[in-house]
Amino acid sequence: MAGIIGGKSVVVVGAGIVGAATTYFLSKRGFHVRLIEASAPASAASGAADGAVSVASKRPGPMMTAALRGIALYRELEREGLFAGLFKSRPTVMVAENDSEVESLLGHAAALAGEGMRLRHLEGDALRRRLPGVAPHVRLAVEVFDEGHAIGYEIVRRFIAASGVPVERDSPVTGLAANDAGTSVAAALTAGGAVEADHFVVAAGGGSAALLGLSEAMRPRKGQLVVTERAPALAASLPGSLMSCRYLLSKDAIRTAGEASGRRFGLVIDPLRTGQFLIGGTREDRDDTGNDHDAVGRLLAGAVRLMPALARLRAIRAFAGVRTAIRDGLPIVGRVPGFDNLFAAAGFEGDGICLGPLMGREVSRLVGGEAADLDIAPFAPGRFERRNLVA
Repeated sequence: MAGIIGGKSVVVVGAGIVGAATTYFLSKRGFHVRLIEASAPASAASGAADGAVSVASKRPGPMMTAALRGIALYRELEREGLFAGLFKSRPTVMVAENDSEVESLLGHAAALAGEGMRLRHLEGDALRRRLPGVAPHVRLAVEVFDEGHAIGYEIVRRFIAASGVPVERDSPVTGLAANDAGTSVAAALTAGGAVEADHFVVAAGGGSAALLGLSEAMRPRKGQLVVTERAPALAASLPGSLMSCRYLLSKDAIRTAGEASGRRFGLVIDPLRTGQFLIGGTREDRDDTGNDHDAVGRLLAGAVRLMPALARLRAIRAFAGVRTAIRDGLPIVGRVPGFDNLFAAAGFEGDGICLGPLMGREVSRLVGGEAADLDIAPFAPGRFERRNLVA
């Protein structure tokens, strides 16, 4: 019977990395899971991500703490074999080009060191030896060790295959129906009918806003990225992702005076295992997946300024994805107040690849009646007022 606390059936809405991880960990706990997806697995933000499994760009506080735990879980799942061949351990190198950026980067590096991250500061000759392709005007580099990279759609595919749960594709959930008492969700409403279960997890990215009644707190945030042709020797000259201090500023990870709305530009130059470079990205308060010449041109110009040898390469692909951002910069994770069987995990913006497996495991614990292992109080859904949550 739907709505019984402690029951073993769960509907997970959304087959991105968070929903796929939740499905996997719930299935390991013996739950019967139905994974319902509006389109196809990893068809939204999880499939258009840069793949960073990284603490380097996180602001001090709950997001940095969660990212540390997220990386640890990636390593654990790699050792266990689930992520074999999918997770690449590597550093992130953050660079500053002027006095203002140096000051900001030093402050951010101090915060990372305070959380126990291993760092190395590089200046002068040491910087040139470690990063021979970086422009000579770069003033400071901070290498952050013990980071990693994973391709989002590959992680999603591995989680789903290991769970043994089929994805119910092209089946958007249009609403949630409450029981007569209004204390539990009784069913997820789809074009194919009502789907009943004992528990419900909403992990549908941008589609979560209407289902959770949080449209005023959740917003789309577009990111444009570019991929170059192959240049294996040049790619091998970078030990890991090269991140301009401007990327940190674009995320508001470092609090400085700067543009806080509209289109913002960061810069990450990511050497891929194919020998290509992924160059990103923008942060735009828009809900479309198109590219434009201005954005692509500015990304490429910034990349060449930071790494001049990239001027010899052709850009062969530009693409964009839309991530879901939350008004206060923190995701929404936990039980939804007023309902004893409804849980949310959404709004990770650009941090879903890093945090997705961890949050899937934490939500599976909540569904199973256990306390989360991570302090998720800062991410509580109840910090925002809800409207029209259930049909």
